[in-house]
Amino acid sequence: MNSPVSTLPLWRDTTASTEERVEALVSAMTLEEKIAQLYGVWVGASNEGAEVAPHQHDMESVVDLDELLPDGLGQLTRPFGTRPVDPAVGALSLMRSQERIARSNRWGIPAVAHDECLAGFAAWGATAYPVPPSWGATFNPELIESMARRIGEDMRSVGVHQGLSPVLDVVRDARWGRVEETIGEDPYLVATVGTAYVRGLESSGLVATLKHFVGYSASRAGRNLAPVSIGHRERNDVLLPPFEMALREGGARSVMNAYTDMDGIPTAGDVELLTGLLRDTWGFEGTVVADYFAVAFLKNLHGTAGDLGEAAGQALAAGIDVELPTVNAYGAPLREAIREGRVDEALVDRALRRVLRQKVELGLLDPDWSARPAALSDEEDQEAVRGSIDLDSAENRALAREIAEQAVILLTNDGTLPLRRPARIAVVGPNADNPFAVLGCYSFPAHIGVHHPDFAIGIELPTLLEALREEFPDSEIEFVQGTTIDGGETDGIAEAVALAQSADVVVVALGDRAGLFGRGTSGEGCDAATLALPGAQQDLLDAVVGSGTPTVVTLLSGRPYALGRAVTDASAIVQTFFPGEEGTRAIASVLSGAVNPSGRLPLSVPSSPGSQPSTYLAAPLARSSSVSNIDPTPAFPFGHGIGYTTFEWTGSESSGEEIPIDGEARVSVRVANRGDRAGAEVVQLYLHDPVASVVRPVQRLIGFTRVELEAGQEAEISVTVPADLAAFTSRSGERIVEPGELVLGLGRSSGDIVLSTSVTLVGDVRVVDHTRELHPRFTVSPSSEG
Repeated sequence: MNSPVSTLPLWRDTTASTEERVEALVSAMTLEEKIAQLYGVWVGASNEGAEVAPHQHDMESVVDLDELLPDGLGQLTRPFGTRPVDPAVGALSLMRSQERIARSNRWGIPAVAHDECLAGFAAWGATAYPVPPSWGATFNPELIESMARRIGEDMRSVGVHQGLSPVLDVVRDARWGRVEETIGEDPYLVATVGTAYVRGLESSGLVATLKHFVGYSASRAGRNLAPVSIGHRERNDVLLPPFEMALREGGARSVMNAYTDMDGIPTAGDVELLTGLLRDTWGFEGTVVADYFAVAFLKNLHGTAGDLGEAAGQALAAGIDVELPTVNAYGAPLREAIREGRVDEALVDRALRRVLRQKVELGLLDPDWSARPAALSDEEDQEAVRGSIDLDSAENRALAREIAEQAVILLTNDGTLPLRRPARIAVVGPNADNPFAVLGCYSFPAHIGVHHPDFAIGIELPTLLEALREEFPDSEIEFVQGTTIDGGETDGIAEAVALAQSADVVVVALGDRAGLFGRGTSGEGCDAATLALPGAQQDLLDAVVGSGTPTVVTLLSGRPYALGRAVTDASAIVQTFFPGEEGTRAIASVLSGAVNPSGRLPLSVPSSPGSQPSTYLAAPLARSSSVSNIDPTPAFPFGHGIGYTTFEWTGSESSGEEIPIDGEARVSVRVANRGDRAGAEVVQLYLHDPVASVVRPVQRLIGFTRVELEAGQEAEISVTVPADLAAFTSRSGERIVEPGELVLGLGRSSGDIVLSTSVTLVGDVRVVDHTRELHPRFTVSPSSEG
């Protein structure tokens, strides 16, 4: 008996291979239809109000959907992240848009809908999780993976297919405004935590987008969109590893280019980077999407293209498949350039195959595809569905709270913390009574909501003052602001000091205001000239520390700052990086002792405001020396953090063991909780290469594990370290492992190595590639105190 012949068009036939379905469309589409799949449309964008993307008002053009849609559409830009909209109403609107798009083109192909999700779904009423430096501070990739999975599930439930996260830029200069979007200053920490985030998003069905590929964070003087002047080795060994791991182990299906140029080559037009490395070497098969307006920037900012058609040709040749946020260079200018013979249509076909392949994988070409999102009821009336979708569930908030608690970093403590029911608490500082003090610039309330003051914030954001009153109901708590975040006022400092002197303890809440393009002290386009606290906050801090009252400094910021005399004179310093909607309650719980702090610094805290650019990942000449009057030694090093219990480390240091150049070393330490309460220690593994053929960092993190122990409990931590982890980029440009001595250090931070083991690699120089081993293997064996 013959099998029934499918009556479906080949591109609809789910029994056919993905390649067969894609080729059926590519061979049948007109040039206009092909190109239409390669751009997005930002329907909700407005020329009114402040920009939310660089040069947005310069680049926007009027879009006639009736004219565009018969040819189809590749992407819908930020259907939820452009203006406040009830989630259910937004889902209904997106459904109707998708039905219109599919109905309007002869192939019935809907668009991929994308939105931002840097620290939660950037939609009105969605959970605002802690920002990425807080993820890094947890040293807990599994927890971040759980968060990303919830974010992805929320986004998919309302019809979004792609999330524009995570940011995998490694911090090279903390003055850069987008530090708050990064995970930290170490490539291994960024890679492992970022990859966990990718796994979480992708496991939900959402397409994760790695950005910004690559070099964005290494811009000169920490200025946004400034040129990048780094060497091949820094690119390969510091900036690329997070992307490499996230593609290889996380399964990310999309990559976004960086705005910057590296050594004069704009990344949007870099064939060697976007095709040679990303696809030919690493084997990436997903889509490359342009950062907003980046294709047109080849003409308007970089000056490597004479017109938009040439810019489109350069971007396509480099490997950018989709122009975002809206049709520009990939519209009429590209069509004309192809017809004039200046751009090869084969480049369009190459990008089209990648776009259609992803749409097939997402089920958008299946015969049973439905535009109705999973969370949307069958109602068609927007008032009937309003309020029916909750993007800030109790489960979300509980997870946001857990991350915020693990991300609180206690830098110093003279015993003042935890607070023991003080009768009178003075609270001062500009971030004490500011609900936005916990939010980064890509949270919906700070990114979009501030431009719509008539709309409610959409989520509960208790201030630190409110959280302290909730946490300490029996204490008398009074508040004086003292100064604003960046206004520079000093006339309220005396009142703040007087309040401090009348109290048993004073909590000083300082830090940043997230914003965009100069409208904040942290965020995209909000770069800092130095790492001095904004405005007159240092004046306020110095005065309060000098009041004679025990002072607890609490920072809610997007970057680390020099803290002056507080480093030595404050009773305690608590650092948080925009800890999200549950952040103030997490801080209050740490101050009361209900939570034992376990966060570790993902970014060094500087000793002085003017020592940038400087990170812990430094060669010998980048450290303090007698030939420079500038000392870059941090006040608190990368990886530092303390808690309310005491951990004892024991083990034996050794040297001289020889292992093969392709072998493995083993190190171990015993960690015991000698305090009277449960706590978490982060065991960090660092590599020191005393003699190498090129200059190497003095210390480099190559692994870590978070160990939670009850009071009196101890654990044996054994680590197997593949020789591959010593690989670096050689003088010839190959990645190699060299014979010779290596020092493996187990420590509490990059500045506190407790146990060191020296091993010697023996054998010939070995060339390794992108398939090399990336991780040590930790084994944690807990036991009761013996």
